[in-house]
Amino acid sequence: MNFVMPDLASAVFWLALGKIIVANIILSGDNAVVIAMACRNLSDQHRKPAIIGGSLGAIVLRIIFVFMITWLLSVPYLKLIGGALLIWIGVKLLNEDEGHGDGVKASGNLWGAVWTIIVADAVMSLDNAIAIAAAANNDGVLIMLGLVISIPIIIFGSTLLTSILQRYPVLVVIGGALLGWIGGEVMATDGKPPNALVAPEGTIAAWLEHKIPHAEHVCALAGAVFVVVLGLYLSRRRKPADVVDLAEKKD
Repeated sequence: MNFVMPDLASAVFWLALGKIIVANIILSGDNAVVIAMACRNLSDQHRKPAIIGGSLGAIVLRIIFVFMITWLLSVPYLKLIGGALLIWIGVKLLNEDEGHGDGVKASGNLWGAVWTIIVADAVMSLDNAIAIAAAANNDGVLIMLGLVISIPIIIFGSTLLTSILQRYPVLVVIGGALLGWIGGEVMATDGKPPNALVAPEGTIAAWLEHKIPHAEHVCALAGAVFVVVLGLYLSRRRKPADVVDLAEKKD
């Protein structure tokens, strides 16, 4: 990774910077979904700080991962654990307490929302970091400039998605399914190098490829179904208890 001062008058520099920004915006779609889902039940007072904090956390993690990418890819079972964690986050967000309309419960979850965003971003930023490092050709200055410039766009996208999720709650299920899909896909590629057609023998990815045709897609679909089914089941099982609690408080 080099940090040579770039030639600002060079068209090559600006083209490369544009490529990094576009790549980061495209790759940040899943991060924006996580931020929006984690913040959708917060009060107006706490929603904006959580979105800004989560967006900044996503960028910082991506910068760190870009510089540590070689080491991270050598850690065994990292993607397997990360994918399972992402699936758990998807279930948790679908089963999240909607609050009782007074904003008290939501306000108390500010740091919980920020923590959820950071943990989920840590999982999803691994593959994103690989793509960004490749697009920047290991130019450290370009990577940092591109990511910093992308921050306002990620914040705007997360804010817009939060409003949409509040207006159309059914989309929360789709967001949970997306997290499950990404989690299953991440788990299925454990041990497989980026852009490789075949996984090395002895890895989880290689074992799945031998046992299951189109393993990545199958695992991704299984993750999406698992998150939606378990998340909705836990949510509906909790609702009768919530109704009883509210009735007792009114009495």
